[in-house]
Amino acid sequence: MKFNHTVAIIKSENWYVAKCLENSVASQGKSMDEALSNLREALELYYEDNDDIPVAQPTYITTMEIAV
Repeated sequence: MKFNHTVAIIKSENWYVAKCLENSVASQGKSMDEALSNLREALELYYEDNDDIPVAQPTYITTMEIAV
């Protein structure tokens, strides 16, 4: 079975951190490609032993400016 996930990638010093927004599974790598590859592997392992298959729902991502 195949389904899409929404992924956020953040650069943190020398690492890229990739996080799946649907289930909060995360991984990291020295490049964005490596972080995504590592996240793909982590998600495959997550779903291997987990029967919680995500239901397709629209995801909206935006930015917000706040004053501090």
